[in-house]
Amino acid sequence: MTEDTDTPGKGHTPEAQDIHPSAPEEFGLVQVWWGDGKGKTTSAMGMGFRAAGHGFRVHMLQFMKGGADSVEDVRGEYNAIEAFPGFTYENAGHYGWHDRGPSTEEDEQAHETEADAGFARAKELVEAARDVDGPLALDGPAEDGVHMLILDEVVYAANRGLIDPDDLLDLIADKPENLELVLTGGHEKPEFLYDAADLVTNVRKEKHPIEAGQPARKGTEY
Repeated sequence: MTEDTDTPGKGHTPEAQDIHPSAPEEFGLVQVWWGDGKGKTTSAMGMGFRAAGHGFRVHMLQFMKGGADSVEDVRGEYNAIEAFPGFTYENAGHYGWHDRGPSTEEDEQAHETEADAGFARAKELVEAARDVDGPLALDGPAEDGVHMLILDEVVYAANRGLIDPDDLLDLIADKPENLELVLTGGHEKPEFLYDAADLVTNVRKEKHPIEAGQPARKGTEY
């Protein structure tokens, strides 16, 4: 049998290798993942784990996800990220869902306050990545810079007016050339991002168990 040299691993099944600090050669694009289907955050984190597996430094900043009574306090993705070298996270979200179900004026203001603080943090992280040129310590803080920054649910926050869409566009325009920026969230088409993004994916729902009354499940949704 002739060996296939055109496939990854030259026809051999690739084996896992130790993870060492490395630097991407082709990062720098802007990705947007939006839609009414399940999988936007999951896709972004999947890319994050893939990048971290190559020794690249990844950080995820989550907007809007401050917890709800339908999920437990501990999320599986946080446990996995904590155990994985080169991947870190932080959360900038108020408890409960914005503008959905019973809420007080104080709750709505808290959502806006958290979103504002989260966006200020996002600008700090983008600025910290400006001088990155080469590998980064896998256990170093995000303040030392990252190769990939995931702003989870930031599009959702922009669609709901918790942050200004123009500010998000300014952040994209000001990002370092080699920083891979991944934006997720929202059910409404983010027209304002199309010219600024290199990749836009609509995660479309065709059927979802929530419509049959299935609540969020541990291990799939959190």
